[in-house]
Amino acid sequence: MIEENPSNFCIICGNERSEGIRIVNEFICESCEIEMVKTEVQDAKYPFFIHQLKRIWLRKNA
Repeated sequence: MIEENPSNFCIICGNERSEGIRIVNEFICESCEIEMVKTEVQDAKYPFFIHQLKRIWLRKNA
């Protein structure tokens, strides 16, 4: 089933936004995308971003 009008709720922060990117039918808002790109591996937020991004692949393969 293809979603014709997918929602723009960010898979990272959970907020609804108008600007961002879509990866495998999941939306990432522009502010989260910018923050993820700037985050170093040693940063405390890095594991959180990885966990949230894994949800994209888990939903796709479910």
